[in-house]
Amino acid sequence: MDEAARAKLWQEYSKTRKSTLRDQLIIEYSQLVKLVAGRLSMYLGYNVEYDDLCGYGVFGLIDAIDKFDYNKNVKFETYASLRIRGAILDQIRKMDWIPRSLRQKQKKIDAAMSKIEAEKGRMATDEELAQELGITLDEYNDWQGQTKATNLVSLDEYTETAGNEGKMDSIGNPRFEQPEEVVEKEELKKMIVEAISLLTEKERSVVTLYYYEEMTLKEISLVLEVSESRVSQLHTKALLKMKTKLGPYLNLLT
Repeated sequence: MDEAARAKLWQEYSKTRKSTLRDQLIIEYSQLVKLVAGRLSMYLGYNVEYDDLCGYGVFGLIDAIDKFDYNKNVKFETYASLRIRGAILDQIRKMDWIPRSLRQKQKKIDAAMSKIEAEKGRMATDEELAQELGITLDEYNDWQGQTKATNLVSLDEYTETAGNEGKMDSIGNPRFEQPEEVVEKEELKKMIVEAISLLTEKERSVVTLYYYEEMTLKEISLVLEVSESRVSQLHTKALLKMKTKLGPYLNLLT
């Protein structure tokens, strides 16, 4: 369906709210659910089936269609992406499937990172973190892979409560702009540029290739000559470092 046909469909649905038109919109934007679910699955690995993530995301898409105001001249795709992502993460929280052992590992990594950075005044390296934790570098990389899901949840919780300003949703936020007001790609890129200075060379490369060049994990792994799992780890670490700079807008990247 081209843009003109989509616009006509939205106009008719906005006026009539017919269920048949709603169903057409769901079908039209179903690929958006797959896109968001695919990005989240990068963190979750085999812990949750991709098809299940898509199933959770459909509820977010339906919610977005029901609440979207076509007359506000806001891009639906970005507004819906936030709703879909939220629906998926809400369901994951309800499942509470992350083992306590993984949460403990993440806490140990965070504590070690804070200690080293306080002592050295810079970002901790993987080698330093492994030494501080009393494990080998290979074991540390395994820990990083295992804790991707806890990183995802902590990132999402951070964006919802940054500065204790409350959850950023459709109700409104006294300090930050609404998601639909911060949807321009160029604006987001400028924010990433400011935050990217916090990253290591490899982390910077992953962020640049993923968000600017829009490469897949597999393509990035070939360029950097590392495994896909290592690319995923670098991406996770990069977002964790960038969260202070990007604040509540970080959920536009995940």
